[in-house]
Amino acid sequence: MSTPDRDTGVTVITKTVTRVVFPLILLTAIALLLRGHNLPGGGFIAGVLTVAAFALLYVIYGLDFVQNDLRDRGGTATTAAGPAIVAEYRLAFAAGLGLAVAGGIAAIALGFPFLTQAVLFLYDLPIYHELELASAFVFDLGV
Repeated sequence: MSTPDRDTGVTVITKTVTRVVFPLILLTAIALLLRGHNLPGGGFIAGVLTVAAFALLYVIYGLDFVQNDLRDRGGTATTAAGPAIVAEYRLAFAAGLGLAVAGGIAAIALGFPFLTQAVLFLYDLPIYHELELASAFVFDLGV
């Protein structure tokens, strides 16, 4: 029987399961993102799963692990949470927003309405045999 951790009351089994499940959740999020715009999946649900994976880490391991140990930083969450982390979050937000807007502006540059979707089919590929590339993927990736 596992004993609870003295600091948080989380068992070793819970921590071990979290370490196994976390990469599986991220892999599922990537798979749903790549499924594309026409099938169940896409950027929104991939983002929801990614946030759920990091929320699981936060609940099980705490804020210090998510902000410092996961990113190989020293210190505690209270000492490291400063302007640098806020700037990194703003940069990630701006990059996602920029990708989403770029997906719409690309359609305008080609003479179509904003966020018009275009699809390119590639056939006879070695592993996938055929692949559908949709312009909505750029928008989904930004989300």
